[in-house]
Amino acid sequence: MSFQMPVELGKVREFARAVKSRNPAHRGLDALMPPTMLTCARLLWQPREQDALTELGFDMKRLLHGEEEYVFHGPPPRVGQTLEVTTRVADRYEKPGKRGGAMRFGVVVSEFRDEAGELVAEQRTVLIETAKAPR
Repeated sequence: MSFQMPVELGKVREFARAVKSRNPAHRGLDALMPPTMLTCARLLWQPREQDALTELGFDMKRLLHGEEEYVFHGPPPRVGQTLEVTTRVADRYEKPGKRGGAMRFGVVVSEFRDEAGELVAEQRTVLIETAKAPR
């Protein structure tokens, strides 16, 4: 599953403000994207029919965010770049829950490549589906 993510000035400004960044690198016409903004790629730019949650089949009422990891292969992307994002389900497994039932885990990996096809960053997300919906 792949899609494009334009690194837009307005979105970078909004995200930097939302996370209360005071870093001057996140300001100006050629601002660097705050590193954790990569998380927004799947939420804002990925078509719903390509979403890893659809592939995992997890119930949104029982979904927990377990872990987030980023690896950068150079500086964070800069305003004006368009990244090609490829997302895949890298792993699935189950563990017994402490309150009964099994918890299902899904590991989603996204690769971010620049216009030249160079790997800029990787993101690894662990999602957890609990056995029972909260009351």
